[in-house]
Amino acid sequence: MSKLLITTQVYENYAWREDGTIGTGAEAYWKAKGGNDYVVRNIDVNRARELANVATREIEQANDYFTETVIGWEIVGDDYLTEFEQSQLEYEGRIAYPATELEIA
Repeated sequence: MSKLLITTQVYENYAWREDGTIGTGAEAYWKAKGGNDYVVRNIDVNRARELANVATREIEQANDYFTETVIGWEIVGDDYLTEFEQSQLEYEGRIAYPATELEIA
């Protein structure tokens, strides 16, 4: 079996004004803040693109303060660990923060 790995990029708007409000539109200052990994387990690889599109609609969000955008997806083996999961195993001996698992029919 395989799983679908989806990677995102998160941006935060740093355009705070002196009065405590946030600058929007042309005033917005978006700063990249890392991203997240999501997995869909036990996929039919023939439906990977369809599942990635459904997952993208569930994952992506945007408002004046925060944006999360899918930047890529790939089919990986069931035993695949993200870079963050691998580093947790290496340094902590366990995975305390696994990739977020999505349930998509």
